Parts: sequence; structure tokens; C-alpha cells
Amino acid sequence: MAVVPSLARAVCLVSGGMDSAVTLAEARAAGFATHALTVAYGQRHACELAAARRVARSLGAAEQRELAVDLSAFGGSALTGAGAIPKDRSDEAIAGGGVPASYVPARNTVLLALALAWAEVLGARDLYLGVNALDYSGYPDCRAEFLRAFESLAQLATAAGTEHGAHFRVHAPLLALSKKDIVLRAEALGVDLGLTHSCYDPLEAAGQVLACGRCDACRLRLKGFREAGRRDPVAYAEGTER
Repeated sequence: MAVVPSLARAVCLVSGGMDSAVTLAEARAAGFATHALTVAYGQRHACELAAARRVARSLGAAEQRELAVDLSAFGGSALTGAGAIPKDRSDEAIAGGGVPASYVPARNTVLLALALAWAEVLGARDLYLGVNALDYSGYPDCRAEFLRAFESLAQLATAAGTEHGAHFRVHAPLLALSKKDIVLRAEALGVDLGLTHSCYDPLEAAGQVLACGRCDACRLRLKGFREAGRRDPVAYAEGTER
């Protein structure tokens, strides 16, 4: 691992989910002062934003900012209210079913552009994103080709790149990991996954947020915990098999 200069900064996209929490911890472990960026893009549930705040505090982010960019105005995704959340899909359907209804059009492009803008102001050159190509192979913006293309764009789209020769890097440390690997990596880095929220369609009972256990995110998360021989610490709807 390359040595990071003292007080070097990185902007980390933090959604509140398991993958972004582990990614934030990876940036910290790499020696960066982490600046967490959370975007309210019109997702259905505010509990995601609350989880992002918990994660940023727990992992010692130097700063966390929240921006509202309402992608639900365009529609096109079940995550922003345009249609039903897919439930009870098999592992095979999740892995090979094409672009799922939970895809938010151009979301990672928009989020990385916002992270890039903040990084340029901070003098940071490193962006961290918790994408995972193995579990979300249907998402076009969770692939290495997209990340490398964004790095090229960053050089041409910023004063830091065009005037000062700055080279921006997009780090996706979980890109090739399975959910099992991510659970074990969280354990090694001391990440409390009980603070995270992954469910696309949570329930609320007696003032408690419960993961549905049936959406793609829940099924992949639960599978990762089972394969790792661990128990997911978050609360699930009654009847969820762990």
C-alpha cells in the first residue's frame, strides 16, 4: 500500500449502507483524513441518511456534509418511488437479470461529480466509493470501466486538473469482493455493521426500523453474513431467515 502524506484528505461517499461504511473505514485505514459526503437524492427512506450520520461519527470522519439533489424528480427507479421494489428474487436472478428496477439513472455519475467538486475545494485528490461489481453486476455505474472513465473526466473537468496537473483517483476497495468478504473486512477494520442500513423497503414497528429481509439488498447482505458465519446485528421483519 502506498504511503499517504500526513493530513492528506479524501472525500468518501457515505450512504449509510454496509459497503459505504466499510469503504469509509478503508480510507481511514489508508491514512486519509476522511470527509464524508451523503446525498439525499430522493430515496424513499430517511433512515438511510440517519445511518450515514451514525457511520460517519463512528468512524471518525473529519467532517460530514449532506446535500439534497432530488433525482426522484426524473423518476426511473424503484428506489425513488417509481414502481415497486423487487422482492424475493433468487441469487441467480439478482446476479444475471440485467439492470434491476432499483437502478437510479446516472446516480453514481452525479454523486461522484459532487464528490469531485468538494475534493477540488478541499485540495483532495482521492475519492472513495463503495461500489461492488460482483453483487451488483447489473448496475452499469458499479464497474471498473466506469470508474477509470470518471478519473479521465476529472482531469479535464477541473481547474486542478487542467491548470495544475492534478490527478484524481477513484478508489473502490470493495469492487471485487463478495458480501462474505465485506462482512469479514468490516470485522477486521472494527466497523459496527449494526449502525448501517441496507434495506430498500424497510418497515417500522413500535418506533423501530426493520429491514424487510426480502429485497435484493437484504438478500445479498444476509447471504454474506451466513457465508461468513456471522449474524447480522440489524433488526429484520418477523420471519426473516438468517
